[in-house]
Amino acid sequence: MKKEIWLKVGRDWKKEEAKVKTAIESGNVTFFTDSLEIANFIRKLAKSRVALMVDKEGKEINAKDLEDCILISKDKVPKAEKTGMFLEIKEKADEQRCINLGKEVDYLVVKSMEIIPLENIIAEVQDKKAKVISIVSNEEEAKLHLKILERGVDGICIDSKDLEEIKNIIKMVRKEGFEKIDLVPAEIIEIKKLELGSRVCIDTCSMLKVGEGALIGSQANAFFLVHSETIESPYVETRPFRVNAGAVHCYVLTPDNRTKYLSELKAGDEILIVDWKGNSRVVTIGRIKLEERPMLLIKAKVDSKEISIVLQNAETIRLVDEKGKAVSVVNLKVGNKVLVHLQEGGRHFGKKIEETIIEK
Repeated sequence: MKKEIWLKVGRDWKKEEAKVKTAIESGNVTFFTDSLEIANFIRKLAKSRVALMVDKEGKEINAKDLEDCILISKDKVPKAEKTGMFLEIKEKADEQRCINLGKEVDYLVVKSMEIIPLENIIAEVQDKKAKVISIVSNEEEAKLHLKILERGVDGICIDSKDLEEIKNIIKMVRKEGFEKIDLVPAEIIEIKKLELGSRVCIDTCSMLKVGEGALIGSQANAFFLVHSETIESPYVETRPFRVNAGAVHCYVLTPDNRTKYLSELKAGDEILIVDWKGNSRVVTIGRIKLEERPMLLIKAKVDSKEISIVLQNAETIRLVDEKGKAVSVVNLKVGNKVLVHLQEGGRHFGKKIEETIIEK
């Protein structure tokens, strides 16, 4: 699950400006402040999301001009499109209030010196509306909070003045924010040439590495690791930002364990990129290229389960074997083994559900 990163920003812009710029340069961060003036300063630097505190009397700050703003209160639930409550956990009653508010707001921003209250809040709120954002001051705390009850908090809010500490925490959260993807070997049982079909190239906004690719498949619970175009070829230049993903009907695995059809993808969407060891990260799509090309139907099996994918019939399209080696589809043979990711159940509009669905 993708973890959110927030940064607490004080009222003295001269002291806070360097911190804000550091966070902006490190990636998408939500800035948490109780000053509309500071929020406006932040927005002059970048189009960032702001979590804005309302005053103690409950009078809401006029945030209509702030796009993508979350209103946060200590006292009562604000009236806004996105809302949150800030709670400092000092006793059991604070913990219970936090749990009760879980169904009323979008965010619970929690400050707790103890881990047990956070465990209880995470356990009770996990099926409710609210996301739990915990206040941390250093990398050690952030690591701990992200792993509470294995699931961890939904995000962390960094309360630190140390620029290096802030950068390290953001980097760590981006690395730790995604679970490892289970990859297993599947044996190729059939390779069949097809006529022309509509194939999708996913051009991302990131430089991909050798060993990385996207999880693509003709079934919503079975995905082949399709390698990025990072391997040198005598025929064409490398495109290290690209995954030649397959036919328009195929599914691609996206963040938060959802799927999309390749035909649905567009600039600004996010997909999951996975390496051959199962390490994952999120990248943003910059462009989709859809063209008519000759295709290949590739079938494989894991135990008794048969799975398939339709890919372009070209030397630069590759799957990945058990040792992490990229194997071109034109060199693929029956009996070879490639890495795949399997799931149980079906999908409803891309979301995993416990339902028997047969796709073949």
